[in-house]
This record gives sequence, C-alpha cells and structure tokens, in this order.
Amino acid sequence: MRPSTTPSTSTSTPAARAAVTTTARVEHGGRPAPDEADRRRKHERVITLLESRGAHSLILRSAAAISWYLDGSRVHVSLAADPIVAVVVSLDDAWLVATSNEVDRLRTEELPDIRIVTVPWHTPIGSVLPSGHGVLEESEVAEGIRAVRASLLPAEIARFRSLGREATTSLEALVEGVEESWTERAVAAEAASGLVAAGIDPLVLLVAGSERLAHRHPLPTEGELGARAMVVVCGRRDGLIVNVTRWFDAGGAPAEPFASDMRRIRAVERAYLDATVPGASLGGILRIGSAAYAEQGFAPDEWTKHHQGGAAGYAGRDPRATPGATDEVQLWQAFAWNPTAPGVKVEETVLVTPSGLEVLTTSAAKAADVEAPVAG
Repeated sequence: MRPSTTPSTSTSTPAARAAVTTTARVEHGGRPAPDEADRRRKHERVITLLESRGAHSLILRSAAAISWYLDGSRVHVSLAADPIVAVVVSLDDAWLVATSNEVDRLRTEELPDIRIVTVPWHTPIGSVLPSGHGVLEESEVAEGIRAVRASLLPAEIARFRSLGREATTSLEALVEGVEESWTERAVAAEAASGLVAAGIDPLVLLVAGSERLAHRHPLPTEGELGARAMVVVCGRRDGLIVNVTRWFDAGGAPAEPFASDMRRIRAVERAYLDATVPGASLGGILRIGSAAYAEQGFAPDEWTKHHQGGAAGYAGRDPRATPGATDEVQLWQAFAWNPTAPGVKVEETVLVTPSGLEVLTTSAAKAADVEAPVAG
C-alpha cells in the first residue's frame, strides 16, 4: 500500500537580513529577498581575489559559484545540466548573460538587481563574454573562489538553518511512518515529494533495505525495506545543499551487532567533528578521522572504501576531503562528514561557529525544544 503523507507546503520560512531583522520568503517563486549587505561582501571578496591575481574580471560558470554570487538563484533547468547563465564579476561591476528564452523568468522570479545581457536562444552565451589579458576563468582560480564562498554570511546562514530543519523534519517524519513492506522506490518517491513541496531540489535520494545495506551508494530498487533500512537525502534550496542520513527500524531486526556498530561509527564521526576547527586542513581532518576506525575496532582501511565527506555549502561537498586536500576550515563554514562501515553510516550537516559545531540537520521540533548541539 502506498503511503499517505502531509508534507509541509509553507513558503513563509524566514530568511534573516544581514542587519537585525528578518523578512519572509518573497511571493514569486518562494525565494528569499536578496540581502544587500551579503551581496556587497561577496563582491568585495571577489575583488580581493582579482587583485591578488592582477586581474580585472572573473567569469563564473559553475552552479556552485553562480548560485553563491546570485544569492541562491535557480540558474538551472535540468538538475543534471550546467547553469543556463554565466556571470562576469569585475572590479566595479557585475553582469550576466542569459538566452532570450530564459531571461523573462530569471528577471521576474530569480535574479537580484544585476545587469543582464541577452543573446538569442540559438547563440552560445560564451560569444559575448570577455576574454584576453586580465580576464580569469573560474577554472583558473577554482580553489580561490571556493575559499571566498566558504565562510557563510548572515542571510546565507539563516537560509541554511531553515533548509536543514525542513529537510530533516520531512525525512524523519517519513522514516517514522514507513513499513517493512514498502519498496525502496516508494520511500524515495515520498522523500522527493516532501522535499519538492518545501521548494527543495532532491539532488540525491538513496534507500537501502535490509538486503542491500552493504552498498555505500544504494540507488533505490523495487526491493522491500525489511526490518531495517537506511535513507539518505541531499537537498538543495537557495543554492545551498544539505546532507542527512536517517535509519528505519521496524523492531524485527536483531539489535546487535547493529547498535554497537552504530555507537562505534558515531565515535568515528566524533573524531571528525572534534577535528573540524578553524585553520585545520581537510587532509589533516581526514587523517584524524580515518585513524579512528581502527581505534573503534573497524578495519584500519575502512575509510578507503567510501569517501568520508568534507566541506558543504553550494556543492554537495565543497570540496570532498582527500589525503592531499589543503583547504582550511573557516569560521561559519558548513561541513558534512559521513563515516561508514559495513551496515552502518551516520551523516549530518554542521556549521562551524565560535562556540563549536551547530547541527543544521535537526528537526523543527528538536530545534524548538533543545539548544543546538556543539562539539566538545
């Protein structure tokens, strides 16, 4: 029997202004109004990057960079395709290129106050982009532009908190209501429905029933959940991406060794979280977290069998932690670590604050009743 759900359809989630007040999500498209203070600071960061390279213009082409600069504007049509615009940021200006078939919707529903250059739909947008000396392509300064968007600004943080609460509330309500006989695809369908109703793009939906828990990236099948299952969601709204994993347990599966394995994998997660402090490198955090596998009785090479997560924000991992990653943790940067071992996995999205790590993937009820957990 297919489940019935009552996902939230509210479009009144507050998005904080960078000053002292909040403003409701705007009517058209349900998107928050652009925050002028945030926008100025973003432009200043890009100017600093340009000046450090002796350049006058930077062309942004990736979904992560464009969404960041344009306050989370939806600059895609297909979730799997490249952005439908390009943005040029110079020392004293910023403008974007859009095709004629896209520009009306973008101007009405998505874009902040920015100059738009329109080309016919059959004309490549690259035909009007600047080139030559002093013009940088995003790919030339990928690490630099990643660094300038890492530390989230006040309005971005408010949007991320709202996204984390709504995505987690939707997922946890779903997990609490499923039954053993549901298929993995039915669970994925309901997860997607809840996210889309909240204006969240379901970028990743993974479901593993009892028979498929060995798979680290279990794309949904027609198999039934059984007594225990894992559900993974990566959802995007306003350009920001939240990552969260939750478990279904019908009570019919043996409590052990699952319970003890989960305690041990959470201890590995704690090693990653405790190491996520301003100034630490992603490679250094990975070394600390991966060493915790052996300390907790897992195979020492367990970390090599699946990626462990990394920085979060405008990309699913921004970037993923690897042994050679030199990106350094910044204050107000988001992270999503996902340590995993056979049959167990944990994953939350957290924010680095002056007092520790704030968990963004907490349900609305928990957020109202409990102070945000911090690392310690």
